[in-house]
Amino acid sequence: MKETVTICEVGPRDGLQMAASIMATPAKCAWIAALAASGLREIEVGSFVPARLIPQMADTDAVVRFARAIPGLTVVALAPNLRGAEAAVAAGAHRISVPVSISAGHSRANLNRTPDEQVAVVAGILAWMQDNAPGTELEVACSTAFGCSIDGIIPQAEVVRIAAALAEAGVTQIGLADTVGYANPAQIKSTIRAVRAEIGPALVGLHLHDTLGLGIANALAGLEAGIRDFDAALAGLGGCPFAPGASGNIVTEDLVFMLESMGFDTGIDLARLLAARAPLHAGLPDETLHGQLAKAGIPRIFHPAA
Repeated sequence: MKETVTICEVGPRDGLQMAASIMATPAKCAWIAALAASGLREIEVGSFVPARLIPQMADTDAVVRFARAIPGLTVVALAPNLRGAEAAVAAGAHRISVPVSISAGHSRANLNRTPDEQVAVVAGILAWMQDNAPGTELEVACSTAFGCSIDGIIPQAEVVRIAAALAEAGVTQIGLADTVGYANPAQIKSTIRAVRAEIGPALVGLHLHDTLGLGIANALAGLEAGIRDFDAALAGLGGCPFAPGASGNIVTEDLVFMLESMGFDTGIDLARLLAARAPLHAGLPDETLHGQLAKAGIPRIFHPAA
């Protein structure tokens, strides 16, 4: 049996929120269907945020309802507060992702709250979900866990403190996010060790950006540190509108190639995954698409893990 690594495709949410133009809803749905057809089993399809702030996410309700009908797909939606969580549950999301910034500056810019105030918001969402959405999962992404373009260096002790507070509040799925792409492999390993020592198996995943070209190296470091759940975006799209200088996510295609080449089973068909770039380009023809595998093509020596 090959060891499994799970990839959550975040392109339809993180990838599109920084796009210069808005992808039409039918095009977005066609893209999500192509992603699911490649074998991706988790897709973050949008966020329940005010359309005046991120107009690219104005159709998230309709997109969640569409994606919910795809067999075997776990539909994830971001919600920054209780109102967003209520909307996500009403639309039928299987999992809600709530952001909690470690950086005080990013937390204020992104959520207009301190990190500790956002932890309290998470606790309130959990309490509401226990009574109103017992079958829906909740995960928390600890944003700016490895550095911030607003506040600079983020003390590792602060990452551990916030993660511990979330676990104490009852969160069982906690991820670390390199929101602005400042991390290095040694920092990835060190932070994972420190957080895991405090909260154990509640630490489940990594969300990485490639601002400085270290995204895949950081993913490998996370893999070596025991992480088996990663976020990535097709064609490396993405960034945070409230984190100056943040650029795209790690490229899903390149990550899958690395993992499968190493013998890990992702359940994803690389040829079909590369084909999913076509509906993305059709929906956003002016957006630059990234990725080394797409440039080089699948090598003749490649053999998938499964």
